[in-house]
Amino acid sequence: MSIPCRQAFSQEILAKATDDKNIVVLCTDSRGSVMLGDFASELPDQFIEVGIAEQNCVGLAAGLANAGLKPFVAGPACFYSMRSAEQVKVDIAYSGSNAKIIGISGGVSYGALGTSHHSLQDIATMTAIPGLTVILPADAWQTRQMTAALTEHVGPVYVRMGRGAVPDLYGPEGESGLMPEFEIGQAIELMQGTDIAIYACGETVWHAWQAGLRLREFGISAAVIDIHTLMPLDEEKILETASGCKAVITVEEHSINGGLGSIVASLLAENEPKKMRRIALPNENIITGSSAEVFRHYGLTADNIINAAQELLK
Repeated sequence: MSIPCRQAFSQEILAKATDDKNIVVLCTDSRGSVMLGDFASELPDQFIEVGIAEQNCVGLAAGLANAGLKPFVAGPACFYSMRSAEQVKVDIAYSGSNAKIIGISGGVSYGALGTSHHSLQDIATMTAIPGLTVILPADAWQTRQMTAALTEHVGPVYVRMGRGAVPDLYGPEGESGLMPEFEIGQAIELMQGTDIAIYACGETVWHAWQAGLRLREFGISAAVIDIHTLMPLDEEKILETASGCKAVITVEEHSINGGLGSIVASLLAENEPKKMRRIALPNENIITGSSAEVFRHYGLTADNIINAAQELLK
């Protein structure tokens, strides 16, 4: 059964922290949002509730990291990527602190709370900070693999995941049937193709996968690539898959400015120019609604990816 990425994170970090007492989880009046109730109950000495003070929480995490602990800061992505951007930049990234910022309910997944709670600028902001790894997991299985990897990874990391349950793409019950080992900076080629390359990150990867499957019915061979790590970017995989295709599409739950589409476009412009379509959210105040409603309204769907592919290949 599909579960939210945030639930997969909370389950995995509890399992890892039970065995590793250096792991500490901090939150900002967000234990419910992150689903950390069991962690707080079972490991109270490894749990810190700061209250609604995200900037202070990031600074505290940096101090804990410098003392040799492994802090994971967990809370709303919208606040950690914007309100706390200065602290993430200076206290965590520039200082090389071994702290992980776990932004939950990212993108438009806060739904009816509107643009104040959307995080649609975080890829643009965080990938521009030197030394900061940026990851967007696609489903619960990948989130578990990522969380386990991050407990051993040394260095500053920003992670963004959604709020609701997402379809299982990876794992023994996943639609792709793939169970790849999670490696930071190594993209996953879900499907090989020679007509069009589709690059996606986060929860839009499932929509790209669905589009790739259905494009076969139209005689279109699509490569589908999960760019789970935006920084460091797997440039080699992007250039390799793009070089064998006639056109490129990027799909993301982010502003059209500065996200995956902009990153891939810049890379291809300098190395492998291609006809391209960026499917993202426009640079405007986004409508209020559920994630599914917002995705449909702005075309972050398999149907729209298919239409874009057909138009590019005319």
